Amino acid sequence: MQKNGSPLILDRQFDALPKEIVFCKNCVVSNQRPRTVFNAEGVCSACQWSYEKDHAIDWNVREQELQKLCDRHRRNDGSWDVVVPGSGGKDSAFVAHQLKHKYGMNPLCVTWAPFEYIDVGWKNLQNFIHSGFDVITGNPDGQLHRKLSRLAFELKGDAWEPFAYGQKAWAFHMAVRFNISLIFYGENGELEYGGSTKYKNKPSETPEEWEEEYYKGTSVDKLLMEGLSRGVLTQKEVEKGLQLYKPPHPDLIKKLNAEMHWFSYYKKWTPEENFYYAVKHCGFNTNPDGRSEGTYTKYSSLDDKADGFHWYLSYMKFGMGRASRDAQQDIRRHHITRDEGIALVERYDGEFPSLYFKWFLEYLDIEEEFFWQVMDVYREKSNVWKKRNGKWVMEHLPK
Repeated sequence: MQKNGSPLILDRQFDALPKEIVFCKNCVVSNQRPRTVFNAEGVCSACQWSYEKDHAIDWNVREQELQKLCDRHRRNDGSWDVVVPGSGGKDSAFVAHQLKHKYGMNPLCVTWAPFEYIDVGWKNLQNFIHSGFDVITGNPDGQLHRKLSRLAFELKGDAWEPFAYGQKAWAFHMAVRFNISLIFYGENGELEYGGSTKYKNKPSETPEEWEEEYYKGTSVDKLLMEGLSRGVLTQKEVEKGLQLYKPPHPDLIKKLNAEMHWFSYYKKWTPEENFYYAVKHCGFNTNPDGRSEGTYTKYSSLDDKADGFHWYLSYMKFGMGRASRDAQQDIRRHHITRDEGIALVERYDGEFPSLYFKWFLEYLDIEEEFFWQVMDVYREKSNVWKKRNGKWVMEHLPK
């Protein structure tokens, strides 16, 4: 883990985080959420956006924009005319079903496979397929994927990140492969959950911006090269990774005139409503255990055994896990009060994802001792943890 006497960390988000920690006056997010900004009243950018969605956006106008966009791309010969990335989860099911049944599109749904499916996640994907959708699943080289996940766990504090590479790039590869110029993702996560607001009035982004907003400020290339220099990856594996984990060459995207859009730009995004919609139309199932580890909701983190560790590392680095994310959304949509959100965060945030811990260690081929060493590295790097009498203590909680 050491390089020149100190841990090598490729997560560049820490560099921009303020040392003095403050929490939003409206929800439970803190200024440790990367790219989140607060106004003079102490309200975070996501809460400000939530208010704008209710009071400042003319959704009828955006509905007309969506109609025109679909009219421009719709094909009348029955062939696919829009790529929808997703897993059969509530959000992608909502988007695909709306595009097909309300807007007359013919979606090709593309799934970048999880590290390993949770049973209910696999069942939801099958139910989604049988509700009337074509789905192509991308399964990367299993050995390469595990190696990248192991590198990302140590160097970026997120073993889940190689999934994010495919989640973003796979849709573009399939669009180029099948000559489909329209791609529809679900929500603009930066805007909805408290990151950058630069796309507030824009429906799309480009692959050139993924590094900063999704890959923690460090490129796929850098992680691959670090793996090569350490002898973890071979040159052939690096070349394969550069092909699959990155989008197609910009010239191919330009030739296709490919357009990527967020459905949340055109439709007011409400995850709980997406959940009810997916249950009704696509056979979506909730967590049979009653709730997902680390949160109080039963419809989140259902696809992948690695998902809980993505949120646990977020808790290590920024003091916010899955329950915090869910409570933030529910407060903004007036489903719960801020006091209720604080109570839920105190109860569930940072809950250890024990259910798949043994699987996680085996998948990364690491020992439990090393796992906790990595946790210590990121707690040491964070602004939210301090060591008191030999024990880690989180000193800042929403009040």
